Amino acid sequence: MQLIEVPGNPVPTGAVSGMIDTPDGAQLRYARFPATGSPLKGTVTVLQGRAEFIEKYFEVIGELQARGFHVVTFDWRGQGGSSRHGANALRGHVRDFAEYRLDLDTILTRIVLADCPGPHFALAHSTGGAILLSDTERLRTRFSRAVLSSPLVGLLDVGWRESLSYRAARWLCRLGLGRLFIPGGNALLTPDYAGNRQTSDQARFERMNAVIHRRPELGVGSPTNAWLAAVGKTLLSFREIDYGPSVHLPILMIASGADRIVSTRATEDLATRMVAAGFAVVPGAQHEILMEADVYRDQFWAAFDAFIPGSD
Repeated sequence: MQLIEVPGNPVPTGAVSGMIDTPDGAQLRYARFPATGSPLKGTVTVLQGRAEFIEKYFEVIGELQARGFHVVTFDWRGQGGSSRHGANALRGHVRDFAEYRLDLDTILTRIVLADCPGPHFALAHSTGGAILLSDTERLRTRFSRAVLSSPLVGLLDVGWRESLSYRAARWLCRLGLGRLFIPGGNALLTPDYAGNRQTSDQARFERMNAVIHRRPELGVGSPTNAWLAAVGKTLLSFREIDYGPSVHLPILMIASGADRIVSTRATEDLATRMVAAGFAVVPGAQHEILMEADVYRDQFWAAFDAFIPGSD
C-alpha cells in the first residue's frame, strides 16, 4: 500500500516504502526517510501505538529529519497497512506480544541495521513503548537510547479494576472468545473530536481522521479479548521485583499530565525502579503528546533533544 497524503499532511522528503514478511508469515508495511538536516546524528526507529499508522507520524518524521536523523517506521501486524488477523480486519487483535517483538526484530534486522546509519535510537509511543520494554534485554545491543511517549505500562485504573479486566480477558479467551471485541468495544474508526481522549489539538485530530476517510482500510476498531489478555500479561511482568534493575538500555519516559488512557503514576513508579531510566511529565498534555498542541509538543521535543543523541 502506498503512503497516503491529505491536505496539511504531505509525505516527508525522500520516502521509500514497501512490504516485508516476518518469519511467521505476517506482512508489515514499512517506510524509511533520509535525514534532511545536518550534522547526521544516526537513525530513529519510530514504534507506533495501537491502531496507528505511518501517515499519522508524517509531521514527527519531518521534525526528526530536520534534526539530522534518518527515520524508519512501520505498521504493527493487525493495524495500518500491515496484514490483519482473521476475517474481521477491524478487530485490533494479537495473541501475544511475542508477535509484536517478532515484527520489531524483522524491521531492525532487515531494514534498520541493514540499510540505515548508526547510532540507532527508538522513539516509541504507548503500546510501542510497552513492546520495547518487554524486549529490552535484546534491544540494549541494538539501540543506544530510547524515548517513550506516554508508554503503556499501566491502564488508567491501576489496581483491582485493572487486574480484574485482565483476568476477565483471560477467561474469555479460554472460552474461545479471544477474537471478539472486548466488552463494550466496537468497530468505530473515526470518533468525534469532542469524545476523543487522545489530544486537545482539533486540527491534528481532524488531519488524522482525514487519512482514515481517504483510506478506511488503515483504520482499526476496539481491541479483542486476546489483545487485552496479552497486554495484561506484559504489563504485569513490569511489576515483578527484578524487572527494573534488569533494564540496562538508557530510556527517557515522557508522560502526559492529563492522560486519560494510561496511568502516569504507573509510569513514574516503573521509572523509579529502573536504574537506566529518566522520567518527565508534560503538564496538561493528553495521551498523544506528539499529536498535541504546540505548547505541549515543544516541551516534549526539548526533553527529546536533551536526551538524544546523548553520549556513550
